[in-house]
Amino acid sequence: MAMNVGSGGSGDPDVMIDINTTPLIDVMLVLLVMLIITIPIQLHAINLNLPVGNPPPPLVQPEVLKIDIDGSGTVYWNGEVVPDRATLEEKIKAAAAKSVQPELHLRPDKNAKYEVVAGVMASAQRLGLTKIGIVGSEQFIE
Repeated sequence: MAMNVGSGGSGDPDVMIDINTTPLIDVMLVLLVMLIITIPIQLHAINLNLPVGNPPPPLVQPEVLKIDIDGSGTVYWNGEVVPDRATLEEKIKAAAAKSVQPELHLRPDKNAKYEVVAGVMASAQRLGLTKIGIVGSEQFIE
């Protein structure tokens, strides 16, 4: 390997074109170390005294209301056909007025219109039912 020490015979020094990056790297390393030191250690632990053992079973099993919607848009309340939306809302209102609210299990058919399913869910929410679940969703997996 060869190294260029000078320009030979001329007495004028060559102009250095390259920037000296050593001080820049030193400053950046110092800033990085200061940043690492000043970052607080993320230990957000909260000690909780949790109960040991199994919780007791619920005293009353919740009542389950099953609403089925077939492909043609017919709504079934616990297996019985509901003729219109007003009758469905009366039944939902009566269920919501109970002291212990029942669980509403909504099972739409794969070919049911979204409008009917969304209307039943909106009515249930508007009339005060809070425990709503959609069951049978494995039919939508292809």
